[in-house]
Amino acid sequence: MLTVLSTIILASEEELAPLVLPNWAFPLIAAILFLLLAVVVYSYRDVANRHSQKADTTTASGHTTDH
Repeated sequence: MLTVLSTIILASEEELAPLVLPNWAFPLIAAILFLLLAVVVYSYRDVANRHSQKADTTTASGHTTDH
């Protein structure tokens, strides 16, 4: 009985599919994407203050007071 069970267990093991890239490439790709997204987010810093002269001419609601 034990030999039949061990034979079934050994036969049921599947061979893993080979990876497309080496193991170290996956975290490298993730780090590069993370850095790319960080650059994109960093490029949007202080966007609200770039056009502060437009914001000074209107009120908080966006409408002018000259009716």
